[in-house]
Amino acid sequence: MFLRPAYYRHAEFRQGMREMLPAAPGLAAWGLMTGVAMVKSGMSGVEASLMTLLVFAGSAQLAAIPLLLAGAPMWVILSTGFCVNLRFVVFSAHLRAYLMHLPRLERMLTGFLTADLSYVLFTRRFPAPGDAPGQRLAQQAYLAGNCCVGWCSWVASSMLGVVMANLIPTSWGLGFAGILALLGIACSLTTTRLRAVSAAVAGAAAVATYALPFKLNILVAIAAAVAVCLLIEKPALPAPALGKANGAEKMP
Repeated sequence: MFLRPAYYRHAEFRQGMREMLPAAPGLAAWGLMTGVAMVKSGMSGVEASLMTLLVFAGSAQLAAIPLLLAGAPMWVILSTGFCVNLRFVVFSAHLRAYLMHLPRLERMLTGFLTADLSYVLFTRRFPAPGDAPGQRLAQQAYLAGNCCVGWCSWVASSMLGVVMANLIPTSWGLGFAGILALLGIACSLTTTRLRAVSAAVAGAAAVATYALPFKLNILVAIAAAVAVCLLIEKPALPAPALGKANGAEKMP
């Protein structure tokens, strides 16, 4: 399983926990307000608790709550959650090379526990998947420690919000702290011009298409950033061309 002994005994497990800890307060604030919002909207404590444990996606939860209360058809609720979380399709495609060696059940559990912050921190720590068994173990141990802190922060704070819903007004807007935590980590990743352009294009596209339903502006932002970066990125020269350019072409 995800937390097999080889993971949590590894040094990278503790490293993953340490790197997630600075973002945990922001994530906890977001989870707290999500728990409050679920109860304030009319959901029972049991329903809100089950949604926290089974969904584990703040944006999808907040998008689905008004639809549930309005009695919307199930396909509408599921479609909304799917559209809101389309960014995870991009994340999973990128993580495929890191995780395909794992059993299916462990891959599914890893995908469930991997959120925005854990994905960003993991890819910053490991820009490329490892080939050797020891490298793969280190990467999975790091992701396990990272996700452990993230999941515990979210679930504990969301449950606290469910319990204290009548004491914490939603007007406090504590959920914005989670956005600030993610923004801070994203800014630390803009170490090249291409990454800076990608972030600027994604941000501009998300703001310009904010009025789209089901938070489709997130999908538009991702597509715009990928398209622009593919256009401006210089393709690598093929091997024969490099050889000719360096005057190193072999004679027959």
